[in-house]
Amino acid sequence: MLPKIFKVDDVILEKSRAAIEKTKPYFDVIEEITEHNQLKVLASFIENGVSESHFTATTGYGYGDRGRDTLDKVVAQAFSAEDALVRHSFASGTHTIGVALFGLLRPGDTMLCVTGAPYDTLHPVIGIKGEKQGSLIDFGVSYEQVDLNEDGKPDLPAIREALTGRDIRMVYIQRSRGYSLRPTLSVEEIGEIVRLVRSCSKAVVMVDNCYGEFVQKLEPTDFGADIIVGSLIKNPGGAIAKNGGYIAGRLDLVELCSYRMTVPGLGREIGATLGQNRELFMGFFNAPHVTGEALKTAVFAAALFEDMGFEVSPGYNEKRCDIVQSVFLRCPEGLICLCRGVQKGAPVDSFVVPEAWDMPGYDSKVIMAAGAFTMGSSIEFSADGPLKEPYAAWLQGGFNFHSAKMGILLAAQSLLEKGFIK
Repeated sequence: MLPKIFKVDDVILEKSRAAIEKTKPYFDVIEEITEHNQLKVLASFIENGVSESHFTATTGYGYGDRGRDTLDKVVAQAFSAEDALVRHSFASGTHTIGVALFGLLRPGDTMLCVTGAPYDTLHPVIGIKGEKQGSLIDFGVSYEQVDLNEDGKPDLPAIREALTGRDIRMVYIQRSRGYSLRPTLSVEEIGEIVRLVRSCSKAVVMVDNCYGEFVQKLEPTDFGADIIVGSLIKNPGGAIAKNGGYIAGRLDLVELCSYRMTVPGLGREIGATLGQNRELFMGFFNAPHVTGEALKTAVFAAALFEDMGFEVSPGYNEKRCDIVQSVFLRCPEGLICLCRGVQKGAPVDSFVVPEAWDMPGYDSKVIMAAGAFTMGSSIEFSADGPLKEPYAAWLQGGFNFHSAKMGILLAAQSLLEKGFIK
């Protein structure tokens, strides 16, 4: 029986029960992946000797911060990487990706994105839009892209053609879909791109791994990717890290990124942790479990909204390669209505009414429902989307399934009350 504050019609509760029954086999798969990844992370903590002393705060230059250095080793091992940089000083996923791009690319180099146009906020970083802001293009780095094929998948023949006989410095892969409708890439598909690159080029392969960490048993680095990058307020921060990001991969490349993170000659040797280590360690340890809860949330949402007549992507019974779930509302009013319903089930700011606004880095107004303990956290349950065709809501996160499930039910209730569900 629900607490009185949650007013959900019986028709929605009945559909919820049906969705739970329908998704049980897929929840079992998620549990198995979660256990594998949790033990992988636990082994990394034990083998690297994590102790209370690693949580001690450093100030000033941060020389000899044992906790910082050990955290790098823990994350590198869990991600099958030679090295890693895990820092609270990375302001966002976009900032972390930018550090890696500027760390690895030089004037005259060419960056080839093989998954179509990258996420909107990277356009000014690369120089696709914006002038004289210090972008890669401003510094003499060339940018090219290979568009996806008709199925929304990487166009392997076109990628081979773009690489053959040319000196391409970097092949860039975006794993998740962003605000696009193409399928998210599995680590196996990323591995296929890596094998193709190795057969005809010496290019560095870099993967934007945001939203994908711990969704499968392996990471892109297990399939030969040279560098993976992500945000700690998504999957790997476990809903505990307050901010930050990571760069992991080949030892020599991580070292180059460290010189961009701080300055050449100092690199990773400086950077006080200011008491953040405990939360970063705890968040990473918690990350496989929280990612599993977010996956259950996504699968449940897909089953429920599909049963209510909405198109969803991916379907509840499809393989998951990130934590993102799309629900197509097909009109701005429906998108706004769903987001406002989600907000009503948030543990923080449930009384707030979301409004669409001109969010920096986007070409249309964006509406966001995100009553989170950490501002902008995508591993806590949230829903957002740009107010443009096809007026889809992107749902992600849910650091425990039961509360996120209520957010989904309240979103459905909101749609029912406004006549979007018959």
